[in-house]
Amino acid sequence: MSVVNVRSQPERITHVFSLLVTQPKPTDDKSPYFELARKYNLKVDFRSFIDIEPVPLKEFRKQKINLLEHSAVIFTSRNAVDNFFRICTESKIEVPAEMKYFCISDQTSHYLQKYITVRKRKIFTGVKTAAEMMDILKKHKNERFLFPCSDLRKNDIPEFMDGNGYHLTEAILYRTVASDLSDLSEVNYDIIAFFSPSGITSLYANFPDFQQNKTRLAAFGPTTAQAVTDAGLILDIEAPLPNAPSMAGALELYIKKANQLM
Repeated sequence: MSVVNVRSQPERITHVFSLLVTQPKPTDDKSPYFELARKYNLKVDFRSFIDIEPVPLKEFRKQKINLLEHSAVIFTSRNAVDNFFRICTESKIEVPAEMKYFCISDQTSHYLQKYITVRKRKIFTGVKTAAEMMDILKKHKNERFLFPCSDLRKNDIPEFMDGNGYHLTEAILYRTVASDLSDLSEVNYDIIAFFSPSGITSLYANFPDFQQNKTRLAAFGPTTAQAVTDAGLILDIEAPLPNAPSMAGALELYIKKANQLM
């Protein structure tokens, strides 16, 4: 029996004509979102609901963190990678060749090529989740880990590290803030897809009188799903699940059902 990712009440599963993805527009023409638009004749728009603000070097120094005291860095996003190397450059620090890098996904580890010669470095990669990252970290308990992160971050990795006696230093290198969405006259879409709790915060920061009505909401990850329900909204589509490991996959399952193309 397949796992169904659709949580809507039956009366809410209606035809889908439009979709808003609350992320920047993909640069890859092969993005699954473009395929969804073509396959189901959808209007698909992209608009990032959050912005990343780098923490200035002067402010970072107030954290009193010596980057060179660490033997390993944990990266959970491209933003973390960018801002770690930005701070190193601004601090005129050359990262030692023996530094180890622990990346949450292949995409993040591949992104490291922007800054280092990957084949000459020690890189350890998870698949997609923090849980998989933790399995890798268990084999490197003696490292002194640096965790570049935002002022808003998930608790799973820090709690795991602290609970198991690892040496971990959190370095807040960037902030997650609500985007200015004043150029959007409205958010009237059949589906809006969210990827973080910050997206929900941004929605209400920009549209305090937002009414969900018939708009279906999709959420990636349990913390985003919780943010949707905590805001008093109806969560219609949830990812990831075994039969829908990506947001695009979860959306397609719903659209097939709603548009009666199953």
